[in-house]
Order: sequence, then C-alpha cells, then structure tokens
Amino acid sequence: MGKITNDTFLRAAKGEKTDHVPVWYMRQAGRSQPEYRELKEKYSLFEITHRPELCAYVTRLPVENYNVDAAILYKDIMTPLPALGVNVEIVSGVGPVIDNPIRSAADVEKLGELHPEKDIDYVLETIRILTEEQLTVPLIGFGGAPFTLASYMVEGGPSKNYHKTKAFMYSEPKAWSLLMEKLADMTVVYLKAQIKAGASAVQLFDSWVGALSRADYRTFIKPVMEKIFTELKNENVPLIMHGVGASHLALEWNDLPLDVVGLDWRLPIADARKLGITKAVQGNLDPAVLISSWDVIEERAKVIIDQGIEKPGFIFNLGHGVFPEVKPDTLKKLTAFVHEYSAEKLKQ
Repeated sequence: MGKITNDTFLRAAKGEKTDHVPVWYMRQAGRSQPEYRELKEKYSLFEITHRPELCAYVTRLPVENYNVDAAILYKDIMTPLPALGVNVEIVSGVGPVIDNPIRSAADVEKLGELHPEKDIDYVLETIRILTEEQLTVPLIGFGGAPFTLASYMVEGGPSKNYHKTKAFMYSEPKAWSLLMEKLADMTVVYLKAQIKAGASAVQLFDSWVGALSRADYRTFIKPVMEKIFTELKNENVPLIMHGVGASHLALEWNDLPLDVVGLDWRLPIADARKLGITKAVQGNLDPAVLISSWDVIEERAKVIIDQGIEKPGFIFNLGHGVFPEVKPDTLKKLTAFVHEYSAEKLKQ
C-alpha cells in the first residue's frame, strides 16, 4: 500500500483524457459516516485531527467505502491559524469562534508566522501515514483562501453578510493588504508543506468570497491569489480553486495560474465553458439532490456528466460539501454510476 495505482483524478486535473470521469466529494470524510459519528462520541474534531493514525483512518474511510478516485485530508480550514496567534475554537453547532478578532492595523501587524514542522507536525504526519502506507489514490491537501480566513478573523466567527470584513477592507486598505499578504505567505508555506509530506494535489477553499463583487475581487483579492498560485506552480501538482455562490468569479479564477476551476450548482458546466472557462472543471451537483430519490439523483448526474465530458479535464464532485443527512449508500451508488455511465459515454 501507499503507491498510487489509480491516477484518474490527477490526469483529469491536468486536462488529459481518461477512461472514466473521476469522482470525489467535498466533506466525503466525516459527518455522514456512521463510523465517524461513533468516533465523535469519544473524540472532538480537535482530538481527531491531532492524532495522525485516527485522522488517517477518517480520511481514507470514504475511499474504502465509496470507491472514490481521491482522498481529501480530514481537517479544518482553521488549523494553521493558532500558529499566527489567532485564538480559535470550533464550537459545536456554531463553527469556528475567535475571541481576539482583528479590529485594527495593529492587530494585523501582531500576527505571527506558520512553521509547519513545529506548528502542524500532526497534519504532516497524517499525510505521511496516508501516502506512504495506506492510500492507492491521490491525497488532496487543502487550505482556506485569504478572504475566507480573514472573514472569520475579522467577524470573530461565521457570518451571513460579512459586513465587518467588507467595512475593514474598504476603510483600512493598507491594513487589509497587509492581512492578505500575511495570509498568502502562510497559505503558500502551509500548502508546500502538505505537498512535501506527500499530498498529490491541493485545493484552496474560498468558501465565502462570493460575497464580493467582481470589481472588489480584482482590487482586493486577486493579486494575492495570483501570488499564491504562482508560488505553488513550481510544485508541479494540480492546483484547484473552489468557492460557493461565486459563479461571477469563475472567469477571474480561470485567469489565475491554477489547473482546475471548481464550480457550484449555480453555474452549469456547459455555460461556464461558453463564458470562456478553459481550465479543467470540477463539480457540481447540488448536495441537496443527494437526499432526493435515486431517479432524481441519476437524472441530475447524467446532465452534469454529459456536459463535463464534452472536453477532457472533468472531475465529478458536489457544489458544496456532503451534509449529515446524506446516506453513505447513496454516495457509493453515485460513485459507481458516474464511473459506469461516463465510461460508456467516453467509449462512444
């Protein structure tokens, strides 16, 4: 074990032809799995992620249960922030809560740096266990993108509107720029460490960047995203970008030196390509469909696959993460369907 024997995901991410469409699901590891819920009765998320053997088990479980073509490291996007001096706690039913939110330029200046081998050695050890001993599919490492991390750091926790974040961005442009630079530097260090430990691809989640207009994205965010992906390009692994409710930014992402544009369900793949998306595409079933009848799931999946395979470079995924109500058997059946249906269509 520990040697990649199924590289379909990697080839699709590079825009190469494949015999079938590769599949993985955001949040495939975790809340919808009974084995995980059993673990959560004994351990907190913090404890699971800080115990490499346990975290590796949670990460590889969906690969074994669903036969997906890639694993994604089980952890939280907040993982590297404590090293910067951010006091973050994952509160059940709420999400990440930060008791020292950023309110001024002085708060930004106080932020420290990430030293991976010291600060997140448990993450790197988890990756090593998975890639050297356990997985035969690629492991995807990931990080939160600067805007999304900043939104938690400024708001102090989850937000529905990001008013404080935007107000800080508009009224303190120099402090905002410094915050973006610090988070960009941390992200590059963080993702490079994951790649060095064995991750075969990395995905940046900018979950909440859809709250910004295209003009604001270009002014306040895109320069640091350009910097991050330019620095990561030298690592020679596929680079994936994903956001939610951010279809209006898909073309901005297509400009960046990355490999795969992740789409949510709001923008059909055919429409994205007509708009001018030239990179490989990942997506984009609405996860809510997964609790519908199988007929509905199959019909929606067919439409996505038919559009996706019109060009090489397509990875089947959801538009957002799996949620707890989804039955594991549904994901197993969907994976098999995507593999079989796409293989038949690609032969034609």
